[in-house]
Amino acid sequence: MIHTTVLPPPMPFLQLDSGRFSSFLSSKQRILAHGGHRRLSSLQSSRHSMFLSTKPVLKDGTLSINEKIALTEVPDNVVVTPLTNSSAFVGATSTEASSRHVFKLGVIEDVRLLSLFRFKMWWMIPRVGDSGSDIPIETQTLLLEVREAPGFGASNETTSYIIFLPVLDGEFRSSLQGNSSNELQFCVESGDPAIVTSESLKAVFVNYGNHPFDLINESMKILEKQLGTFTLRETKQMPGMLDWFGWCTWDAFYQEVNPQGIRDGLKSLSEGGTPARFLIIDDGWQDTTNEFQKEGEPYVEGSQFGGRLGSIEENNKFRRTANEAQSEAPIGLKDFVSDIKRNFGLKFVYVWHALLGYWGGLLPNALGTKTYNPKLRYPIQSPGNLANMRDLSMDCMEKYGIGTIDPAKISQFYDDLHKYLVSQDVDGVKVDVQNILETISNGLGGRVSLTRQFQQALEESIAANFQDNSIICCMGQSTDSIYHSKRSAITRASDDYYPSNPTTQTLHIAAVAFNSIFLGEVFVPDWDMFYSRHEAAEFHAAARAVGGCGVYVSDKPGQHDFKVLKRLVLPDGSVLRAKFPGRPTSDCLFTDPVMDGKSLLKIWNLNKCTGVLGVFNCQGAGSWPLLENNTREDPSSELSGPVSPADIEYFEEVSGKLWTGDCAVFAFSTGSLLRLPKGEKFNVTLKVLQCDVFTVSPIKVYNQKIQFAAIGLMNMYNSGGAVDAIDFFSDSSSCEIHVKGRGAGEFGAYSSTKPKSCLVNSKVEGFEFRDEDNLLKIVLHHTTSSWDIVICY
Repeated sequence: MIHTTVLPPPMPFLQLDSGRFSSFLSSKQRILAHGGHRRLSSLQSSRHSMFLSTKPVLKDGTLSINEKIALTEVPDNVVVTPLTNSSAFVGATSTEASSRHVFKLGVIEDVRLLSLFRFKMWWMIPRVGDSGSDIPIETQTLLLEVREAPGFGASNETTSYIIFLPVLDGEFRSSLQGNSSNELQFCVESGDPAIVTSESLKAVFVNYGNHPFDLINESMKILEKQLGTFTLRETKQMPGMLDWFGWCTWDAFYQEVNPQGIRDGLKSLSEGGTPARFLIIDDGWQDTTNEFQKEGEPYVEGSQFGGRLGSIEENNKFRRTANEAQSEAPIGLKDFVSDIKRNFGLKFVYVWHALLGYWGGLLPNALGTKTYNPKLRYPIQSPGNLANMRDLSMDCMEKYGIGTIDPAKISQFYDDLHKYLVSQDVDGVKVDVQNILETISNGLGGRVSLTRQFQQALEESIAANFQDNSIICCMGQSTDSIYHSKRSAITRASDDYYPSNPTTQTLHIAAVAFNSIFLGEVFVPDWDMFYSRHEAAEFHAAARAVGGCGVYVSDKPGQHDFKVLKRLVLPDGSVLRAKFPGRPTSDCLFTDPVMDGKSLLKIWNLNKCTGVLGVFNCQGAGSWPLLENNTREDPSSELSGPVSPADIEYFEEVSGKLWTGDCAVFAFSTGSLLRLPKGEKFNVTLKVLQCDVFTVSPIKVYNQKIQFAAIGLMNMYNSGGAVDAIDFFSDSSSCEIHVKGRGAGEFGAYSSTKPKSCLVNSKVEGFEFRDEDNLLKIVLHHTTSSWDIVICY
């Protein structure tokens, strides 16, 4: 990356490395795109200097946007189609037609970059670096940091950003990758040898901006309009389960899930004061057959992925057969679901199924599946997937094959399955194994077309049969699926939570936070379940408190840490969910919080009236996949890093007109309260797998003399999530500040003056006032589910 030096007008000056940018002296013709038609343009006819234009310009082998270099040494076959003043589509042409091309785009060097790439077929993780060789195969988002040297009189460098998003171009899906020559490449592939092309002109979207989160949001809005195949999270209907505490059966039982175990788990959560209002009955409830694991024979690792669905109904664990009159099994699934809703106050019951019914698809020629014409197909993975990390489930499905539903019957299958589930009092579904379509698209129209067909059928069935957009997507982190999501509002944002693997706990948190930069524009990222009784329980709990996500555990019945759970869950079973997907702060975007030995991970979010910031020490517990042979920096037993109210983006949404410019910063771990100007920093020190959560509330002036900031429920990780609204009333002699919210516990606020009195729901309540830091505390009893606090001065 070059550094630009801004001099006084009239002529900007760019200092070039004469070796690297010798192509500036070239007079080669470039292929440019305008209005959808390509034309040849020479230097002589293109007199408008790229240094005077904000639009993306490809000239003399250099792609620049707003005077910033994006790529150098761009090959002649690369095509640029400008869209806006800062964005363009980039593609390339070939002399040969093929179902898969890898094109060079140009060189990236000496620039901080962040890649989000599929390290397995199903899942993404982040990778940071400084050149093209650091960009992994199957990169789906690439963000570059562009630093510009200050001009005369300026004290700081300015920072801007360039983003590359590989997209869907017709029937071809694209991805990015680097090579050892620091060249950025893009791969386009159809997944079907019969679907070929010699060009892909709109394979990669590139855009430029001064703010990373604005840039990705603006970019996805442009793509939403240009592609017309997906919609953004902010326009989607949010499923109601997001705001209620949940329990998933997977890590509690795995495939041995059973009705009595579910009852036991719901009972123990309820008796402990954190009732589940949302349940996922995961894998293990369906009617399946597995010819590869014979009863009584030794267990074969991975054989579960050879199982196939025999019918859309439940198995005998959830259904009493005719000769089992005295069985403890329920009469049927509906009897069971209705019973647990009635007895445990469940609001939502979801069940799990795979995109093709089960891991191994449908059982061919079975009475309950033959109407869907399943055919046995053997998956074929893309070379890009095979270049990264193998996956046991994929290996087994390649070995055993998949009973693939006839695409012409997929709408009928989903409609039949979901109608049946609704008739059993089930409220929604978690749909897994979604990326599988890219491996079985040969002869079925290619991966893009096949995904579009299945995704449309799935979303139409959800809309027709369920009342609440009730779907959680899973194992669908390929852009084939992401860019076809028109209705689905939730997707898993990381590989599984692995409770027995201590090296993956920190990776899980970091991966979701970084993946949410991209996924969070289209979905509410799902952080997966966790154990509340675990050495990393608070680490996971705090992350979900700032993640803006659904909150659910997979505790075994009776195995709960209610100290942790009660910091997440209110007595009525609701949770304090923040507004946005939790993402890394801007100063964390190009650091490695897992392996560089020095960086803390900070995750920011907003509530209705406050900001929230989670800080995590992810160093020293594990290594990123595909980097395990690299030397990991050894972190010290403790790490320190700067934290500031300014780490929270879009703080103006909560600060308002009365803001003094200072913030009240409440630390959950210590209960301490600081008053800080927004731009001021303080240090946080954490051990490995330690974390802290800071509520940041704008201090506002009321009645020209009272300075006040609500903290919320100080017993909760996301304290400020309890506050719904703040208002005030005053006259010449008094001032009243009204704070509305919900939940029980200890309410806290910063107050410049000790109040005269406090009322909760019109009843006078006692309070404490701490003179040393101006902390006001009011106890809200467990009988109080919602409150209107009036603080009188």
